[in-house]
Amino acid sequence: MSDFPSIYRDFVQKFPDDNACAAYLERLRWPDGFVCPACGEHREPWRQTRGRLVCRICQHQSTVTAGTIFDKTRTSLTIWFDAAWHITTAKNGMSAKTLERTMGVSYQVAWHLLHRFRVAMVRTPREPLSGEVEVDESMIGGVDEGGKRGRGTNKEIVVIAVEIKHPKGYGRIRMRHVPDASSKSLVPFVREMIAPGSRVCTDGWRGYSGLSSGYDHRQTILSSSDDPAHVAMPGVHQIASLLKRWLLGTHQGSFSAEHLQSYLEEFTFRFKR
Repeated sequence: MSDFPSIYRDFVQKFPDDNACAAYLERLRWPDGFVCPACGEHREPWRQTRGRLVCRICQHQSTVTAGTIFDKTRTSLTIWFDAAWHITTAKNGMSAKTLERTMGVSYQVAWHLLHRFRVAMVRTPREPLSGEVEVDESMIGGVDEGGKRGRGTNKEIVVIAVEIKHPKGYGRIRMRHVPDASSKSLVPFVREMIAPGSRVCTDGWRGYSGLSSGYDHRQTILSSSDDPAHVAMPGVHQIASLLKRWLLGTHQGSFSAEHLQSYLEEFTFRFKR
């Protein structure tokens, strides 16, 4: 890690201004040269102010950032690139507060940057999980002293699916913030995220009762099993534990229900990599 400052210095020198950043985005988007998104013409465009690119054939105006997370932003591209560096090189990610202090921007700008990058971390369309997949829910948000536990609490519910590899190890994961643990919320998640014909392992919760069609549904009734939940279904419980530790360590356990899904997508992105 002794070379980290020099690597960052090289990065800054490579993208000293917005023009350098825009040129890099152009090479990524159109490696063989500009292609008009309206008429498909492959020809060097007229270049106008504010980065506008005008097709020489149909006069359609576009920009290299149109349709991307940088679209219509007032934030400098150099700040976007700098934020991308810090977010992707931080092993466990960064909170908006940490990004604010690191880059010297306002908290609002740091939060906006993080939110846009989390959206970009979701690759669509994504291949569904397959093989043997464990599915269970986890309560996010801590336990209030004296409060009730389990699916009936008012804490945020996250349903988790993880591929189980044999003889050991885990494959891909999927997570979704759901309003409740009813079959109306759980069954659509399974059908969307897991390929038909896969073996789906759940506990005995009645919310999964609708999976008998299309899946090899294996249920473990924990109340009648000699094994505790983390032994009977180790995959989802380990992922849930890592998720809670990440939220607590990187984000100090602070998140809003409205944006919880974006945190889940970031965790999924980092877990796979």
